[in-house]
Amino acid sequence: MPGIRVNPDEPFEIALKRFRKQVEKGGVVAECRRREAYEKPSIASKRKEAAARKRLMKRLRRVRMRENRDY
Repeated sequence: MPGIRVNPDEPFEIALKRFRKQVEKGGVVAECRRREAYEKPSIASKRKEAAARKRLMKRLRRVRMRENRDY
């Protein structure tokens, strides 16, 4: 669970901004949205496969860019 300690002289807006960053980083909002509605197992597996494919393509793109560098 995200949580922050607020200093006595710290403005509320800055503390709220730090808390929102921690919530975003922790994936709390994404988890809530994911649990809002039931997702069929077949759709979940397709989504996971698509994410894996996207990660692989991103990794391949990085490797190709590294190989094509001209120094």
